[in-house]
Amino acid sequence: MKKLKSLCVYCGSSSGRIDDYADAARALAQAMAPRGIRLVYGGAHVGIMGTVADEVLRLGGEAIGVIPESLMKKELAHQGLTELHVTPSMHARKTLMAELADGFVALPGGIGTFEEIFEVWTWAQLGFHKKPCGLLNVAGYYDGLTAFLDHSAHERFVRQEQRDMLVVESDPAVLLDRFAAYSAPELPKWMKRGET
Repeated sequence: MKKLKSLCVYCGSSSGRIDDYADAARALAQAMAPRGIRLVYGGAHVGIMGTVADEVLRLGGEAIGVIPESLMKKELAHQGLTELHVTPSMHARKTLMAELADGFVALPGGIGTFEEIFEVWTWAQLGFHKKPCGLLNVAGYYDGLTAFLDHSAHERFVRQEQRDMLVVESDPAVLLDRFAAYSAPELPKWMKRGET
């Protein structure tokens, strides 16, 4: 694994129900700062997205936003970022974010957040990249999802090695330490009948 210089953070454009989610976004930024890790994210100034970017910038770090043109027109873009890339589509946005990042983490978020982290995790298990993927499990937000993923592995729709590729931690510093030590497994894609 090459040094983790840039972290792609997927998260909500909403702040969520409780303050713990914004607190965790700030805590992640605070864990990134001493490691010199720059933020790559969706480029908005609202919700958890805006919170993590604001904290990275407050701490003197770099925040790279990637936003599709359609959302720029809705005036959601953060205007104080180190760099802001405007893409013609959501697909182009996700591709550029993946290219700019050395790892991927999901803070609490909604459907878009789920889709983004699952897509890059899928790319990892297919061998398209060897970058770490993870969930920052704030206030038990991802407990139900991780239980379901364990069930999927138990039912042999997901290999245990593939399930283990998704790092889940509640402490941002521990998550970043695990990312720094991450080495992608060499996995065959398909599971044969009777394999566990």
